[in-house]
Amino acid sequence: MAKLRIDDFEVEVRWKKVKHLYLSVQPPAGHVRMTVPTGTERETILFFVRAKRDWIRKQQAKMRARLVQPVLAYVSGESHYFFGRPYVLNVIETSSRQRVVLSAGRFMNLYVRPNSTTDERRKILIAWYRRQLKAAIPAYLEKWEKVIGVSVREWKVRQMKTKWGSCNIQARRIWLNLELAKKSPRCLEYVIVHEMIHLLERHHNARFYRYLTEHLPDWKAIRTELNSLG
Repeated sequence: MAKLRIDDFEVEVRWKKVKHLYLSVQPPAGHVRMTVPTGTERETILFFVRAKRDWIRKQQAKMRARLVQPVLAYVSGESHYFFGRPYVLNVIETSSRQRVVLSAGRFMNLYVRPNSTTDERRKILIAWYRRQLKAAIPAYLEKWEKVIGVSVREWKVRQMKTKWGSCNIQARRIWLNLELAKKSPRCLEYVIVHEMIHLLERHHNARFYRYLTEHLPDWKAIRTELNSLG
C-alpha cells in the first residue's frame, strides 16, 4: 500500500491480484482509495485519477455537506437527536439539579439554571449524551466478543471530527465517537463490530469485509444510514 499525492488529492493505493482499477471515495471525510492490478505503473494511476477528478470532487462535496452540523443555540424548539430519534428541545429553568429528561411526547427537557449561557446548556447536554452512550456500549461489547472471538481490553468515548471509531490493535483499545449517541442503535453496533473486527484483521481488505459481511450482512445499508444527516 502507498499514499500518492496526485494534484490536490491524496490517494491510498493498493496493488492486488485484480483485473481492473477500482476507485472509491470513503466516508465520512472523503478519503480517496484505489485498488489496482499488481504491476500497474504510477503513470497509469495518475491518468486514471485525473480522468475521475470531477467525480471525486463531487463525491467529496456530498460527504462534507453531510458532516456540516447545524449551528445550535440550545433553545426551546430546536431539534436534537438521541439514538436515531428526533426530539424537540424544551429548555426549563430550575434551581434544582440540572439534567436532561426525555418525555413520551418526543420532547427533550433540558433543566438549567436561570440565565444559563449557550455553552453551559451545551455542556449539560453533551455530558448527558456521554453517559447514555457509555451505558449502552458494554452490552454490545459482551455480545460481540463471544460472536467474533476477540476481547476488548479498554474502550473510551470522545468527540472525533472525521471518524466514527478507531482501534488500537496492540493495546486492544477502541475509541468511539460521542456523536454515535445521536445515531440509531444499529449504527452504534455497526461501528463497534467494525472496530472489533480490526482485532482480527488490521486492514480494510477482502478478509476484513468477509468478516464484516458474515457478522452484519446489511452493513452497507447501515453505513449509509450512519453517514446521512440526522
